[in-house]
Amino acid sequence: MTPVHAPAPRHATALSVNVNKVALLRNTRHLGIPDVLRAAQLCLEAGAQGITVHPRPDERHIRSDDVYELAALMKDWPDREFNVEGNPLQNLMEFVRNLSARGLPLHQCTFVPDSEGQFTSDHGWTFPDDAERLKPLIEEVQGRGVRVSLFMDPLPEAMAAAKEAGADRVEFYTESYARAWGTPDQDKVLAQFALSARAAAAVHLGVNAGHDLNRDNLSGFLRAVPGVLEVSIGHALVADALELGYSATVRDYLRCIDGAFSLA
Repeated sequence: MTPVHAPAPRHATALSVNVNKVALLRNTRHLGIPDVLRAAQLCLEAGAQGITVHPRPDERHIRSDDVYELAALMKDWPDREFNVEGNPLQNLMEFVRNLSARGLPLHQCTFVPDSEGQFTSDHGWTFPDDAERLKPLIEEVQGRGVRVSLFMDPLPEAMAAAKEAGADRVEFYTESYARAWGTPDQDKVLAQFALSARAAAAVHLGVNAGHDLNRDNLSGFLRAVPGVLEVSIGHALVADALELGYSATVRDYLRCIDGAFSLA
């Protein structure tokens, strides 16, 4: 019998928890701990609106089996979203096709231009250079009923090109903001993100954001950058969970999100 879970509370910006770092720690032993599925379930129970994974070709953290097992878990949470990130020119499309063939949920696919051995994501797609090779892949994913988001640097002039390529959303790469947070450059960097968000809205692109967002800098980002629909947070959230536990950590990130839009 399928469990019935309470719907997630509504927040102006959705929180999707990236569980890659849980898998990275698990992979240092052969004991199956920490459990990636258990981590995802605890985050969902605490109110996270989604789960994100970025399965890299070398499987250094999320493995193929994890993707399918997490997708099966998400069937029990029909109001939450499963987001799979990766390079569609490497292994990402295989997951999209297999999830569809197995009848497993996939709500969003985030295209990220990583090389195979890249340490972590560190740049967005480039237009017009990447447009032609992305267009048919975006169409294929959307043809399976899945939303497509493109990992992008905050460049206002690139938003129309991302829309022209067929994207539904962009995910802003926010490391430059995290690096500038608390410095004299913070406002200038935030202004660039705000301009990019307005440019995205002008061409009817949704806006997501992620990379090095944390409990200190999240509220400030959401206050300054209009219309952010979703933040995907992994490294900082999992690090916080080592001290606070998954449930308390997710609730605190949701507090940061709500705090960005409060009148106080």
